[in-house]
Amino acid sequence: MMFRWPIFIYYEDTDAGGVVYHANYLKFFERARSQWLNELGISQADLLADDLAFAIKHSELDFCKPARLEQNLIVETKVNKVNRASLLFEQQLVDEEGTVYCKAMILVACISLSEMKAKAIPKNIIKEFSCGS
Repeated sequence: MMFRWPIFIYYEDTDAGGVVYHANYLKFFERARSQWLNELGISQADLLADDLAFAIKHSELDFCKPARLEQNLIVETKVNKVNRASLLFEQQLVDEEGTVYCKAMILVACISLSEMKAKAIPKNIIKEFSCGS
């Protein structure tokens, strides 16, 4: 199961040379994961109201090719591993021809906001992401 989310590279995403600033790749990947949850009908506002949040535990990025101003690109996202309290996402930023600009492995932990400790991922979310992994 893979989720694809389009990204347009705006001026604000780039440095003085028109190349995407390295930290912005993390923003692109975050937006894609958030949008995937949204499209699955999972409200992050509802999760917060239930004292749950997703927090990045670990990330690895491989910058393969610089993305540039005004490119139309796609974030491809899939879940590689589902654990009781974490999800391991594999993400990449690509163009329509499949050229990879950046690859990432992102470990997202489910936490209790009040305790700031790991908490089991709700079963409905586990079910959504276990279907294709």
